[in-house]
Amino acid sequence: MDPILSPHVPELFITLTQRFGLLLAGGFAIVTFAPLDKVGPGRSRPLWTTALLVLMFGMFGILGTYTGNFVFQSFANLRAMGVITAGLFGGPVVGAGAGLIAAGHRYLIDVGGFSALPCGLATLSEGILAGLVAWRFPERRLDWATALTLGLIGETYHMGLVLWLAEPFTEAVELVRVISLPMILINAMGAALFVQALRLQLHFRDLRDSTQARQILSIANQSLTHLRSGLTRSSAQATAEIILDETHVAAVALTGGDMVLAHVGAGADHHLAGFHVRTKATRKVAETGEPLFVRDHESIGCRQPGCPLTDAIIVPLRKGGQILGCLKLYGTKNRPLDQTRFELAKGLADLFSTQIELEEIGIKNQLIARAEIRRLQAQINPHFLFNSLNTVASFCRTAPGQARDLILDLARYMRRNLDSSRGAIRLSEELEQVRSYLVIEQARFGDRIRADIDLAPGTADWLIPPLLIQPLVENSVRHGILAREEGGLVRLSAHADGDHLLVTVEDDGAGMDDDTRNAILAPDASDLSPHMVPDAQPEPPASLACADGTGESLHDGIGARNCNQRLVQMYGPSYAMRIDSEPGRGTRVSFRIPRQQLQ
Repeated sequence: MDPILSPHVPELFITLTQRFGLLLAGGFAIVTFAPLDKVGPGRSRPLWTTALLVLMFGMFGILGTYTGNFVFQSFANLRAMGVITAGLFGGPVVGAGAGLIAAGHRYLIDVGGFSALPCGLATLSEGILAGLVAWRFPERRLDWATALTLGLIGETYHMGLVLWLAEPFTEAVELVRVISLPMILINAMGAALFVQALRLQLHFRDLRDSTQARQILSIANQSLTHLRSGLTRSSAQATAEIILDETHVAAVALTGGDMVLAHVGAGADHHLAGFHVRTKATRKVAETGEPLFVRDHESIGCRQPGCPLTDAIIVPLRKGGQILGCLKLYGTKNRPLDQTRFELAKGLADLFSTQIELEEIGIKNQLIARAEIRRLQAQINPHFLFNSLNTVASFCRTAPGQARDLILDLARYMRRNLDSSRGAIRLSEELEQVRSYLVIEQARFGDRIRADIDLAPGTADWLIPPLLIQPLVENSVRHGILAREEGGLVRLSAHADGDHLLVTVEDDGAGMDDDTRNAILAPDASDLSPHMVPDAQPEPPASLACADGTGESLHDGIGARNCNQRLVQMYGPSYAMRIDSEPGRGTRVSFRIPRQQLQ
């Protein structure tokens, strides 16, 4: 009785094991191919990437056929390890596609051959099965035990197909005696090792990416304060030193326009800040906007004899659609650059470009805010000044001392209005403005205007935007209590709540309806009519007539809208004003601002 296994089995084991090592090395080289380096298992991928995976793993399966041994008109091969790995890594589509390529090749090189059909069917089935397992159990995609199991099952199924479909049966049995054990074991172990190699490759890639991300964030965090002033020689110098320290490249340079803003590290003796850009590669990047990795001294284009710079990575810095300058990393013979540094430089350039654009937006917003203050100043009712002077004139005859005090209050009021375009002021300064306004109005209207100011201890030095509280108090006086014949009370309170200052201005006057409140709090008031008069406010009493016979026009809430828009612009939507009001029942306006430090 013949033994179950052929005496040729040990020899076949040795041969396939030798070729397995070469095949595994080739497969590992394939998966490190640049486009595949960005692909992971289970990730959504474009169609071209899927097609590339199918082609690559299909070719790997073909190599598995050619690395096998010709045995009894058939091939003892390593085809299964490629298609099983394809299915586990890429899913059903990649597994089926790679299996179809490898199976089709096996059949076409031996059309109608002794075992062509069962071998082809087995290969296709293994690819599909592995893909389905990866789809159904995604957590097992790159598990070596899963690959080992699939290899054992798939190749056992392969041997069964050979016994079933190959003819004559006696030769099929003899073939299986020789190839079954080596193919089952080596293909199973090969798939397990291949999957584990892929897993390690992905792990190292993720580790590299996370390290690079941390490096970029560290550089960005350190350079943020410097780039707030824009891309200048001083900010470029500080940023270049930070990058050099973090990346350990040979040299770092930053350019702006056609000028070298900073160069630190190797070559700093002749690549000088303040001079025109010398290197041809830098000028090319500035013209085309495409990153460039030059790998030889001649391509850098430095004409200085003995320049140590041998390779360079040059990436553009953008502001909108404009090339603002370039970030350059340099290597030397002893410290060359690599592809990882290239990706790092592109990430840094994108981040710096975003920082510069955001800072410019911030500067524009500051200018807009100051322009809004100027617009608010220009909207001061000229009748207020006119009537105030008339009041002072009347007191000059009846109460000269009070007239003198009113002149001083009016002077303080106007001076602060004219000087309120600076960045931030103390709360106490804003309240002095409010008090000056109230004194003048109380002199005009007497007991019809009553005021109560409650300033909590420790809040006087809080910094606030200028002209933020006074317009709200003015609105309460003019739109609220003076709209009623008997007048009313204006209350102003300010107190600290942790790191926020809470300010409330309220009155017991005419109030406002929902439409008026919504108009004031509109996110963008540019589409609102500047002459819209709140419906809830009645016509001013005859007693409010001015000396020139004209009625003192009621404002439409532009001042309040301006204050709200500046709050949102400076601190964000969560800092918008809150208005609680009903017609005939007064108005309460409140807001909060975060703590600021004196500059």
